[in-house]
Amino acid sequence: MSRKVLVLGEVRDQQLRNVSFEAIAAGKTISEGGEVVAVLVGENVASLTSELFHYGADRVVTVENEKLLTYTPDGYSQALISVIEEEKPEGIVFGHTSLGKDLSPKIAAKLNSGLISDATAIEIAGGNIVFTRPIYSGKAFEKKIVTDGLIFATIRPNNINPLKKDETKTGETSSLSVEIKDLRTIVKEVVRKASEGVDLSEAKVVIAGGRGVKSEEGFEPLKELANVLGGAVGASRGACDADYCDYSLQIGQTGKVVTPDLYIACGISGAIQHLAGMSNAKVIVAINKDPEANIFKVADYGIVGDLFEVVPLLTEEFRKLQIHA
Repeated sequence: MSRKVLVLGEVRDQQLRNVSFEAIAAGKTISEGGEVVAVLVGENVASLTSELFHYGADRVVTVENEKLLTYTPDGYSQALISVIEEEKPEGIVFGHTSLGKDLSPKIAAKLNSGLISDATAIEIAGGNIVFTRPIYSGKAFEKKIVTDGLIFATIRPNNINPLKKDETKTGETSSLSVEIKDLRTIVKEVVRKASEGVDLSEAKVVIAGGRGVKSEEGFEPLKELANVLGGAVGASRGACDADYCDYSLQIGQTGKVVTPDLYIACGISGAIQHLAGMSNAKVIVAINKDPEANIFKVADYGIVGDLFEVVPLLTEEFRKLQIHA
């Protein structure tokens, strides 16, 4: 059964986030040969449409308005509801990002629709579209199917591979004029605390520090290793509480959930709240002086030692590999 699926293209700093391309791939699976329509909401976003086509979108709809320059739930929901009413899709896919987690339940409520959130896999089985999602802080997984009505889901970044990029692919672009009114929230200034560089939630490599880094300066070796590997730096709740870093870097049950290809935990004991945010990483390396630390129970590779000795050695070896590559 072919379907029309609407996919939200998420924009940050005038660039498409990688989860947008993952959402298109998810939309292709859900559509079962139908049409995947990507939506861009914001101001001056029309220039980004070609990349959506390159990753598999069949059509792109843009909604541009000066009131959509920065995200507000009221503004974006008005824009997207208008597109949904115009397109009448059978499926909708958002990224399970900060924006997606805030916006998707509001849209679902307005549409009187169900919502499958934080899907990590989508497959066709027995004539049904089956979504896999984590429960109990990642200790178990459940499978969900939608038996009737709109299929609405959010997908966890770094879990569904984008389609192979085809720079020759093009498609039809249209714009929809939407009057944005009665905003209850107006953003006057955005103050960024997050570090520059790779987006933590989408990073393929994450170097995370815990209380074992001992100070704000203790994160410097981790930043250096992350820079060599093209990754991002994260932290445990303990490191954030100790003022070693900003809470924007926190990974865990009350922070960000990350699923990188490689996760290196430095001086992190492995509290259950932290494991909930990173235990689904493809490869986990733990560095800790305590051989009984809980982090070793989930690690694929463990190094018992002082992170201030081990991390610089790793950085040096990875640099050598880059030189000889």
